[in-house]
Amino acid sequence: MRFKILAGGATMAMALLCSQCMIADNNDDDIKSGASCAVDPSQIYIAPSIPQNIEFCGEKLELKNYYMRERFDRELLSFSYFHSSIFLMIKRANRYFPILEKILKEEGIPDDFKYLAVIESCLDQRALSPTKAAGIWQIMEQTGKEAGLVITPDVDERYNLEKATRAACRHLKASYDATGSWTLAAASYNTGRARVMRQIEAQQTRNFFDMQFSEETNRYVYRILLAKYVLEDPSRVGFYLTQNELYFPVETFAVQVDTAIPNLTEFAKSYGLTLQILKDSNAWMRDNSLKRHPGKTFTINVPKKECINLPPSQLPVHNQKWIQCVPAHLQNVGTKYTE
Repeated sequence: MRFKILAGGATMAMALLCSQCMIADNNDDDIKSGASCAVDPSQIYIAPSIPQNIEFCGEKLELKNYYMRERFDRELLSFSYFHSSIFLMIKRANRYFPILEKILKEEGIPDDFKYLAVIESCLDQRALSPTKAAGIWQIMEQTGKEAGLVITPDVDERYNLEKATRAACRHLKASYDATGSWTLAAASYNTGRARVMRQIEAQQTRNFFDMQFSEETNRYVYRILLAKYVLEDPSRVGFYLTQNELYFPVETFAVQVDTAIPNLTEFAKSYGLTLQILKDSNAWMRDNSLKRHPGKTFTINVPKKECINLPPSQLPVHNQKWIQCVPAHLQNVGTKYTE
């Protein structure tokens, strides 16, 4: 049994509940003093609080401006009640954030850009958009090839987490060098660097939050801010998980391959694995065989057998705020559901 808290504080919820009881007491002679309230607690919805400020890439953003505040609030409401996706984001972040953070640091990109990957794909390594953008970073085929990624019928390195992340980092760094702003670099990832440069000239500012873009791009950066706000501490918008519900990073060892592998099922079996488990750690392998690519060496991440069935008690937790207990005073507020 778990509690789903529909965002907000218990005090406000109980105040609303009590006010409804008072109305019922005043208008219905059949409801006696002290009788249980007729309001269904599962139908109480509390708007999440809007923070006064938020930080992105070292820049503190004050949400005093009504326009910024309302933009942020729109995404906050959208996030807070999109329960299944938020839970998946948190669970997957425990697996992928350690990898993303390491690469971002090595590439000199602010850590906050891991939240751009969250917005792009919900951290789904197999994500493929209707426009054929692929992988966690949602890279288009032509963009990937220009970034040096191998994209063929049997190999698609847009699904290779390390290589795709480094390609995204190079793109973001080039956008930052052109715009002088990490926030505009984030906007460029959505709308294109050339369009951002044109808007800088037309609107005579390099402050994203003072600029007007398309509705999609206007919302895009605020969604990144919301991903950070929620994933830093999910409890402040009412999301609680336990340790055994997170997805754990699968430990692997690297096998370098520069020749063809005619049958990946046999390759997996040689390490005591199934093809399913092998390809889960190597989503860039798009077929059941691997052709030889002259001049290319591929790294296959082979999962360690002993880590496939990791006991929940040994599951590493990347952010302890992801597994906070539901406060006692909130346990009777909201909707209970059974998994």
